[in-house]
Parts: sequence; structure tokens; C-alpha cells
Amino acid sequence: MIDRELIKRAISEDLNGGEDITSLATVKSDENIVADFVARSSGVIAGINMAKAVLEEVGITDIAIYVQDGTHVEPGTVLMSARGNTRAILLAERTALNFLGHLSGIATLTNIWVSAVEGTKTQIRDTRKTTPGMRLLEKYAVRMGGGTNHRMSLSDAALIKDNHIAAAGSVSAAFTNVREKYPNAAIEVEVDTLEQLREIIPLKPHLVLLDNMSPEMCREAVQLVDSSIQLEASGGITLESARVFAESGVDYLAIGALTHSAPNFDIGLDFRVE
Repeated sequence: MIDRELIKRAISEDLNGGEDITSLATVKSDENIVADFVARSSGVIAGINMAKAVLEEVGITDIAIYVQDGTHVEPGTVLMSARGNTRAILLAERTALNFLGHLSGIATLTNIWVSAVEGTKTQIRDTRKTTPGMRLLEKYAVRMGGGTNHRMSLSDAALIKDNHIAAAGSVSAAFTNVREKYPNAAIEVEVDTLEQLREIIPLKPHLVLLDNMSPEMCREAVQLVDSSIQLEASGGITLESARVFAESGVDYLAIGALTHSAPNFDIGLDFRVE
């Protein structure tokens, strides 16, 4: 996946209307180099095409890709190589590494969560807690790590949460209002209690979000819906407790940390002379 407009803005931000004074002062204008993007740690890669597009944006076209997005790599793995003008590669270096490291970090963290619930039917799913302007890229990275995506935008589906319920007067009133105004929309409803769940079951929503419920409550919710409605657990879930929640039988774990708290994946750019 590539967002060329975001790349243009990122490079422009790095230059801030000026020029790379260090490279212009220390590197000859006609100097060429080979640069290898090298993984410094183990994990899942995402953002290779974004890094390639950054290089292309500054005029580097001789690029070899050795690892595709979604691949698990070990430290020392060469992900891609670029050949061309040294100044141009230095200009692209930080922006390319920022995208590649950030997206690979999301993919790697997602994969850790996916591994934690392996063997159950539960899928790991992201939220809208994404970096402004980077939602499509970050949700793409979640998929590369083996996770699934929740709605991309507010217009994709309805998610009736506690504030909507308070405004409408009740969970059933909120549901009815959405169904009347948007009859073809998928509707998910957030509930805080099993009593609210019992109230919403007859309305047959597409999905119910179990907010801050314990694994025991999630297990009871699974029994209440009896496979008639998909269930998503959210809130208070940690890597250590993920499997317990998954074993309750819910269909999804919604994990905002996949995008808002993923550590950067360590990738370096090593120069070499052929």
C-alpha cells in the first residue's frame, strides 16, 4: 500500500522549505552509493512499498526488494537495497525508515496478539485509535500482522456507544433510531452489562461490543446469544489475559494498542560500496 501524498508531505516537513545542509556540505553531488535496509530485530515487516515510494520520490529508481510485507524476519535480514545518488538516498533515509519502522512495529505487535489467541476462533481486531492521516496505512499493517480491521470510518457502519445510548434514552431506542434512518447499515451496539445485552438480543444487531466485561461475563454473554450475534470484547484486555478472553468464545478482541501503542520496529540503513 502506498500514500504518495503523505510521502510528499513527510519529505517537505523534513526539509522545512530549506535543504539538507549536512549532505550538501559533506557529500559530492555526483557521488553514488548502495544502501541496504536491514532489520535490527525480529518481527513482521510492513511498509516496504512505502519505503520504496519514498526513494522514488527523490529520484532513486534502482531498488531491489528482498522481503514482502507480512514476512517474519530475523535480525540482520536485508529487506531492500537502493542504488543511486548518495545525497538523494540520505534525503529519503529518515522518512523511509519512519514509515517502515512504524508500520512494521504495528504488524509485529499485531502478530504477537494473534499468536496469543492461536487455536481459538477469536480474531484480533483494531480500532479507530489511529494516527491522524495514517489510518489506511496503519490498518493495512494490522492485516499484515494477521489481524483484522474494524470499520475504517464513521460512515462504514454504526457503532452505538454509551453516549449515543444516553442521548437516545436507552439502548433499544438508539438502535431503533439508527435502523430507521439507515436501514441498510450494519449496526454494532456497545453494552456495559448483561442486562443491556438481554435488551438488545431481540433487535438482532450485527455485532455487540462487550465493554470492560470480565472473561466470566464474556462467557455468559456467549451463552446468552447462542451464536445468533457476533460478540467483541473490548477494554481492560492485556496480552497476558488475551487467551482467557478468547477462550470465553467471543468472536473478536478489539485492541486499540495495535495502532496507538506499537513500538517502532528497529531497521537501519547501511551504506556499502560495490
